[in-house]
Amino acid sequence: MRTIKTSSGISISYQDSGELAAPVIILIMGLGAQLTVWPDELYYGLVNNGFRVIRFDNRDTGLSSKLEQLGNPNLFKIWLSTRLPVASHIPYTLDDMANDVIELMAALKIKKAHLVGASMGGMIAQLIAAQNKKKVLSLTSIMSSSTKPKLSASSLKLFLRLAKHRPLRANRDSAIHYNIKLNQLIGSPAYPQDEQRLRKQATLGVDRAHNPQGFNRQLAAIAASDCRQHLMPKIKAPTLVIHGSLDPVMPVAAGKQTAQQIRKAKLKIVKGMGHDFPPALMAKMTKWISKHVKKAEQKREQKKLKKKP
Repeated sequence: MRTIKTSSGISISYQDSGELAAPVIILIMGLGAQLTVWPDELYYGLVNNGFRVIRFDNRDTGLSSKLEQLGNPNLFKIWLSTRLPVASHIPYTLDDMANDVIELMAALKIKKAHLVGASMGGMIAQLIAAQNKKKVLSLTSIMSSSTKPKLSASSLKLFLRLAKHRPLRANRDSAIHYNIKLNQLIGSPAYPQDEQRLRKQATLGVDRAHNPQGFNRQLAAIAASDCRQHLMPKIKAPTLVIHGSLDPVMPVAAGKQTAQQIRKAKLKIVKGMGHDFPPALMAKMTKWISKHVKKAEQKREQKKLKKKP
């Protein structure tokens, strides 16, 4: 793994694969998830399709900076402060996390890139595409939303089920057990993963890095950040929205709404998919993203030719 340091002193750990001269795809991961949650089948599949692909740990995850000095936010106060004039401590926002991506690009001398964001990563990618149009060649938003997550009956049920498995003690075995249960609950009903595979993934993740307080600070960033609905029409980059029909975290309606708000966005609803990356779908997802990025590259080349005298 390599590391860059942002102007604010935050270290960002990343992996950079593929030919340096190839079109760049930057993968932005979701809430509390390390770069390793991007499946190798997808990551190296994109590299083998002729792209330079970068995946990284967001701040407060994996091997990037753990911002313990910012404390453990009061999520209820933050939620309340968005509705009432109540003061609350917000460690950072999604805009700060979007700026980390911009600084990563600058450090690697990447002027323009294709962004692929999953869940919270999709929210970050949307912000960058709307506010830094010249830096974004295409956008792929996976199982994400342009609004703040809403507390529905199904999401409340999910949170209550997860609460039963919350670790009582902060130790390795408890963290691994919770990770397995989490992925079973948010996973794809049509593409279930066996427990042995989930245990292997959970063990690798916990042993690589474990930062539950970082999860809370990222969740606070989502809660404190404004909805992006007013920004969606500003996105000019070719956009692909991928969403599971059975996503228990971000309902399929969120994906449909995102696609409707972005001009000429293409929507792909994946039947039976939840809020994860099922191994059985990775070859298809690699193909969808590759095709989308290649089309955007073709349009870019056509524009360059038109500008030539």
